[in-house]
Amino acid sequence: MKSLFQKETVNEILNRVNKLSASTQHQWGKMNVNQMLAHCSIAMESAIGSKYFPQLLMGKLVGRFFKSFGVGEKPIKKNSPTNPAFIFVDTEGFEKEKQNLLNQINIFHQGGEAKCTTNPHSFFGKLTPAEWGVLQYKHLDHHLSQFGV
Repeated sequence: MKSLFQKETVNEILNRVNKLSASTQHQWGKMNVNQMLAHCSIAMESAIGSKYFPQLLMGKLVGRFFKSFGVGEKPIKKNSPTNPAFIFVDTEGFEKEKQNLLNQINIFHQGGEAKCTTNPHSFFGKLTPAEWGVLQYKHLDHHLSQFGV
């Protein structure tokens, strides 16, 4: 399984992010490219531990039963639900959002498993660093595919 702790996987993701432009359109879903970049950045900040989002009640009730959807082999399904705290209406603009995401990806990768958050995921709950690495790859892959890159 691919993980953001693998150098070749990070390079793949960084190259895909760099293929985006301010005019890139989504192929499904509601977010525009700036909103998607901001959404992915905050998810990365959560994995790094620089932002903390407590586990949602629904996650506490059923998150562990769905954890395999986040860290298993299958891709994340289109139009999957998201934490409302990860939804952005206003953004900083394309270039700033893109650079922020690139920075967050690099911080996560360079920090390695030792610097990964010990906070629970806001839906799935407790994750190991290895699971965080897989989930972050799958999340980015999902949204970059959403925008055709």
